[in-house]
Amino acid sequence: MDIILCHTTADFDSLGAAVGLTRLHPGARIVLTGGAHPGVEEFLRLHRDEYAIIERRSVNPEQLRSLFVVDTQWRDRLGKAAEWLDAPHLKGIYLYDHHPGVMGDIAASHCQIEAIGATTTLIVEQLQEQNLSLTVHEATVMALGIHVDSGSLTFDHSTARDALALAWLMKQGASLTLIAEYIEPGLSDSLQELLATALETVQTEEVWGQQLGSVLLRTADYVPGLSGLASRLLELTDTDAMILLHEYQRQGDESRLTVIARSQIPQTDLNLILQTIGGGGHRKAGSAQLRNANPEEVLGQLCDRLKGQIPPPPTARELMSSPVRTIRPSTTIGEAHRILLRYGHSGLSVVNQADELVGVISRRDLDIALHHGFHHAPVKGYMTRNVKTIRPDTLLPEIEGLMVTFDIGRLPVLDAGELLGIVTRTDVLRERHEESHQLCPVHPEQGSQRWRWMREADVWDGLRSHLNPKLWQLLETAAQAAQERGWQLYLVGGAVRDVLRGMQSPQETEVVLTDIDLVVDGFHQSATVGAGVELATVLQERFAGARLDVHGAFQTAALLWHNDPVFDSLWLDIATARTEFYPYPAANPEVEASSIRQDLYRRDFTINALAIRLTTPRQGKLLDFFGGVLDLQRGWVRVLHANSFIEDPTRIFRAVRFAVRFGFEIEPETERFIRHAIASGVYERSRSLNPRTPALQARLKSELKYLLQASYWPRALRELDRLGALQCLHPQLRLTRELWRRLQLMDRGLRRFENWHHLSHWRMLLEVLLSQVEMGDGEFSRAAVAQQLQLPEETVQRLATLGERCERLQGGLKLARRPSEVVQVLEGEELAGLLLVALGMGRSLRRKVWQYLTEWAHVKPLLNGEDLKQLGYKPGPQFKEMLADIQAGTLDGDFGGSREAAIAFVCDRYPL
Repeated sequence: MDIILCHTTADFDSLGAAVGLTRLHPGARIVLTGGAHPGVEEFLRLHRDEYAIIERRSVNPEQLRSLFVVDTQWRDRLGKAAEWLDAPHLKGIYLYDHHPGVMGDIAASHCQIEAIGATTTLIVEQLQEQNLSLTVHEATVMALGIHVDSGSLTFDHSTARDALALAWLMKQGASLTLIAEYIEPGLSDSLQELLATALETVQTEEVWGQQLGSVLLRTADYVPGLSGLASRLLELTDTDAMILLHEYQRQGDESRLTVIARSQIPQTDLNLILQTIGGGGHRKAGSAQLRNANPEEVLGQLCDRLKGQIPPPPTARELMSSPVRTIRPSTTIGEAHRILLRYGHSGLSVVNQADELVGVISRRDLDIALHHGFHHAPVKGYMTRNVKTIRPDTLLPEIEGLMVTFDIGRLPVLDAGELLGIVTRTDVLRERHEESHQLCPVHPEQGSQRWRWMREADVWDGLRSHLNPKLWQLLETAAQAAQERGWQLYLVGGAVRDVLRGMQSPQETEVVLTDIDLVVDGFHQSATVGAGVELATVLQERFAGARLDVHGAFQTAALLWHNDPVFDSLWLDIATARTEFYPYPAANPEVEASSIRQDLYRRDFTINALAIRLTTPRQGKLLDFFGGVLDLQRGWVRVLHANSFIEDPTRIFRAVRFAVRFGFEIEPETERFIRHAIASGVYERSRSLNPRTPALQARLKSELKYLLQASYWPRALRELDRLGALQCLHPQLRLTRELWRRLQLMDRGLRRFENWHHLSHWRMLLEVLLSQVEMGDGEFSRAAVAQQLQLPEETVQRLATLGERCERLQGGLKLARRPSEVVQVLEGEELAGLLLVALGMGRSLRRKVWQYLTEWAHVKPLLNGEDLKQLGYKPGPQFKEMLADIQAGTLDGDFGGSREAAIAFVCDRYPL
């Protein structure tokens, strides 16, 4: 006999999961181990006969074969049925739950515990896998289970899997009418009376802008349905968290205490709090049952622990962007509008000659002024002068209140009259979003446990555990130095991407970083242009062996270690937060000081626009303004801006490199942007207007080097060709079958001769690509493209003379019949040029080149000059001819490998 056990006071989730299991295990029966929630009881009064439910007393323990436990991991929540768990003849105990943080005491032979909205979802997924169908009544109760336990997908532990499960149940015919009827049942008369009492006696307290409520109720008997009462009380009192205690008498003088807790505060975890008194639940809902406990002491302990979990909200200093983009009152409307377009702002602060704030002007104000033709008018006539401002220590709730009350989109941050930064609506919304946001994939096999949104402490601990201890010490030292100077310091870009990928990997492996970017942002003090150099100098003094380079007008500092015993080869860049503006397509960007948000906004792809704060407060805070973590989960390379590939074509090559390297896909919209940029012909126009376009020089050459020296270069080239991106090198360049054959031959040849040549593998592959460009003059010739890519002069000349060399060598090889004749044609040719020419030859000629390179070029003559002297010949002009004949005879096998035969040949041919 197979029995499915629901926990005591069964809710819809446990009942729904149990009903689903009866479809997976035909013949299994459901036992409610100890009552049910009022809503479940009312539902079963009408629908009980539709489900395989039996009474506990009708079960013969000796006939038990398997037990299935749903929605709990504790024996004491199974009432007297817990005794069945100890039956020695059981074939198995199977447990299903959605509380992964609980260490229960049920010794199950099989467990499936995952962090999702409802246990019923786990069962639905198994039903889908086995392609089983449900009746309307089965689908309805299972849908109720997911709705109730996930708050109709509004609780923060809800996942996409729960949504898909609900969608499938609706396809199975779940009754929306019944779901609507039972999802929020009305309170019974006894609960209505308790609610009135609770509203009169509830105590509230504000902690860091959050309203906490607590209430102690006493009755003579047990009252079912208190969870609904707690939720209703939370709603009516407009509090953010509620702790409800209910004390009643049972079995003589023994007192019982029921604890129900609810919270809407993102950072709280009621499961952890209630576990301290033997209870449990979710982060936002939980319960406990106690015997003979002091209710006042329990309530005080729980409230203290709840308050301890509430962190102080961020201040304006933490939220603000700095430095602030400002203009003077005399700035024209047209110029102000141009600045807004350039930097993507929605408003500008106006300051006088003393840099004191005198007003703000919004995009809407500027648009109205331009509409009326006041392009040359100063902004002072249109700006708002009565400006609401905040202090650096103003808390988020107050900031939010000001914005809502006065309908303000941006609040300047002033400290003793000095304009430090600005907080916008976007800053507030993003902070609220990050507080409640979590990530979970749709399909369980993708590892939902690994891809949940991580708290700051999780990110910080994960960063420390996945880095080399010495590297971690380096970052800590940099963070401490920045903090002492009143700055914020962030780890940004690819290092964050790689660390997050390492943290989500099932194997706890160390992440090797060879290129690290740190960004300094203002906090208590503004970060100056030279902040990176100042921090780099501190690190150079502390960690020996590094070379310090300072490059660019923006004073970016680079610390470089080469073959260091501690850091090996490491490149550490430190710069002040900055923004970029491209004056024309494919140009080098103009750089200006900005904030960390703008610094991330200037980057290429969302997976690279990530940052981790290394300084306090909120150490370990992950900045993800563009959905980069979600794209890491999806395996997408997604660009930040629609015009990104027009501004810098090398980003096309970077997109392909990341996609192929990580096994990702280029996001569909990003691919559309790539194709549009290529089809627009912007690269050809940029090249003709600016023949030495920076993007087609250093940056494009660097990207080609990254691609062609990697082991995945074949896949990368195929992807570039699929996108039409090889046109960035030359308008007619395509990866034809012939070109592909030549690339493979060159790769094979370079590997064959790698022990006795010093050719650059990636550069030779690039030369093969460029060799397919048609000969000609002007900007699109082989040599011109090579020059634009800043390739070495020898490469430029090799490509320029390739046609002439091909014609000369092929003609000579066609006439060569003997090995010595082949050597005479090819001797003196450089290896790189010879390999390049051989690629275009037919098989017979290519075989001659191959034999020359592998055999004939290494053949030594059987006799040398010393041998000739010993034979009596005097050195002179004739020596060269004699040695050439001996070499030819040796190559052609005329001597059969015999020195004596060679000597006889010499004596006969050149008698003394």
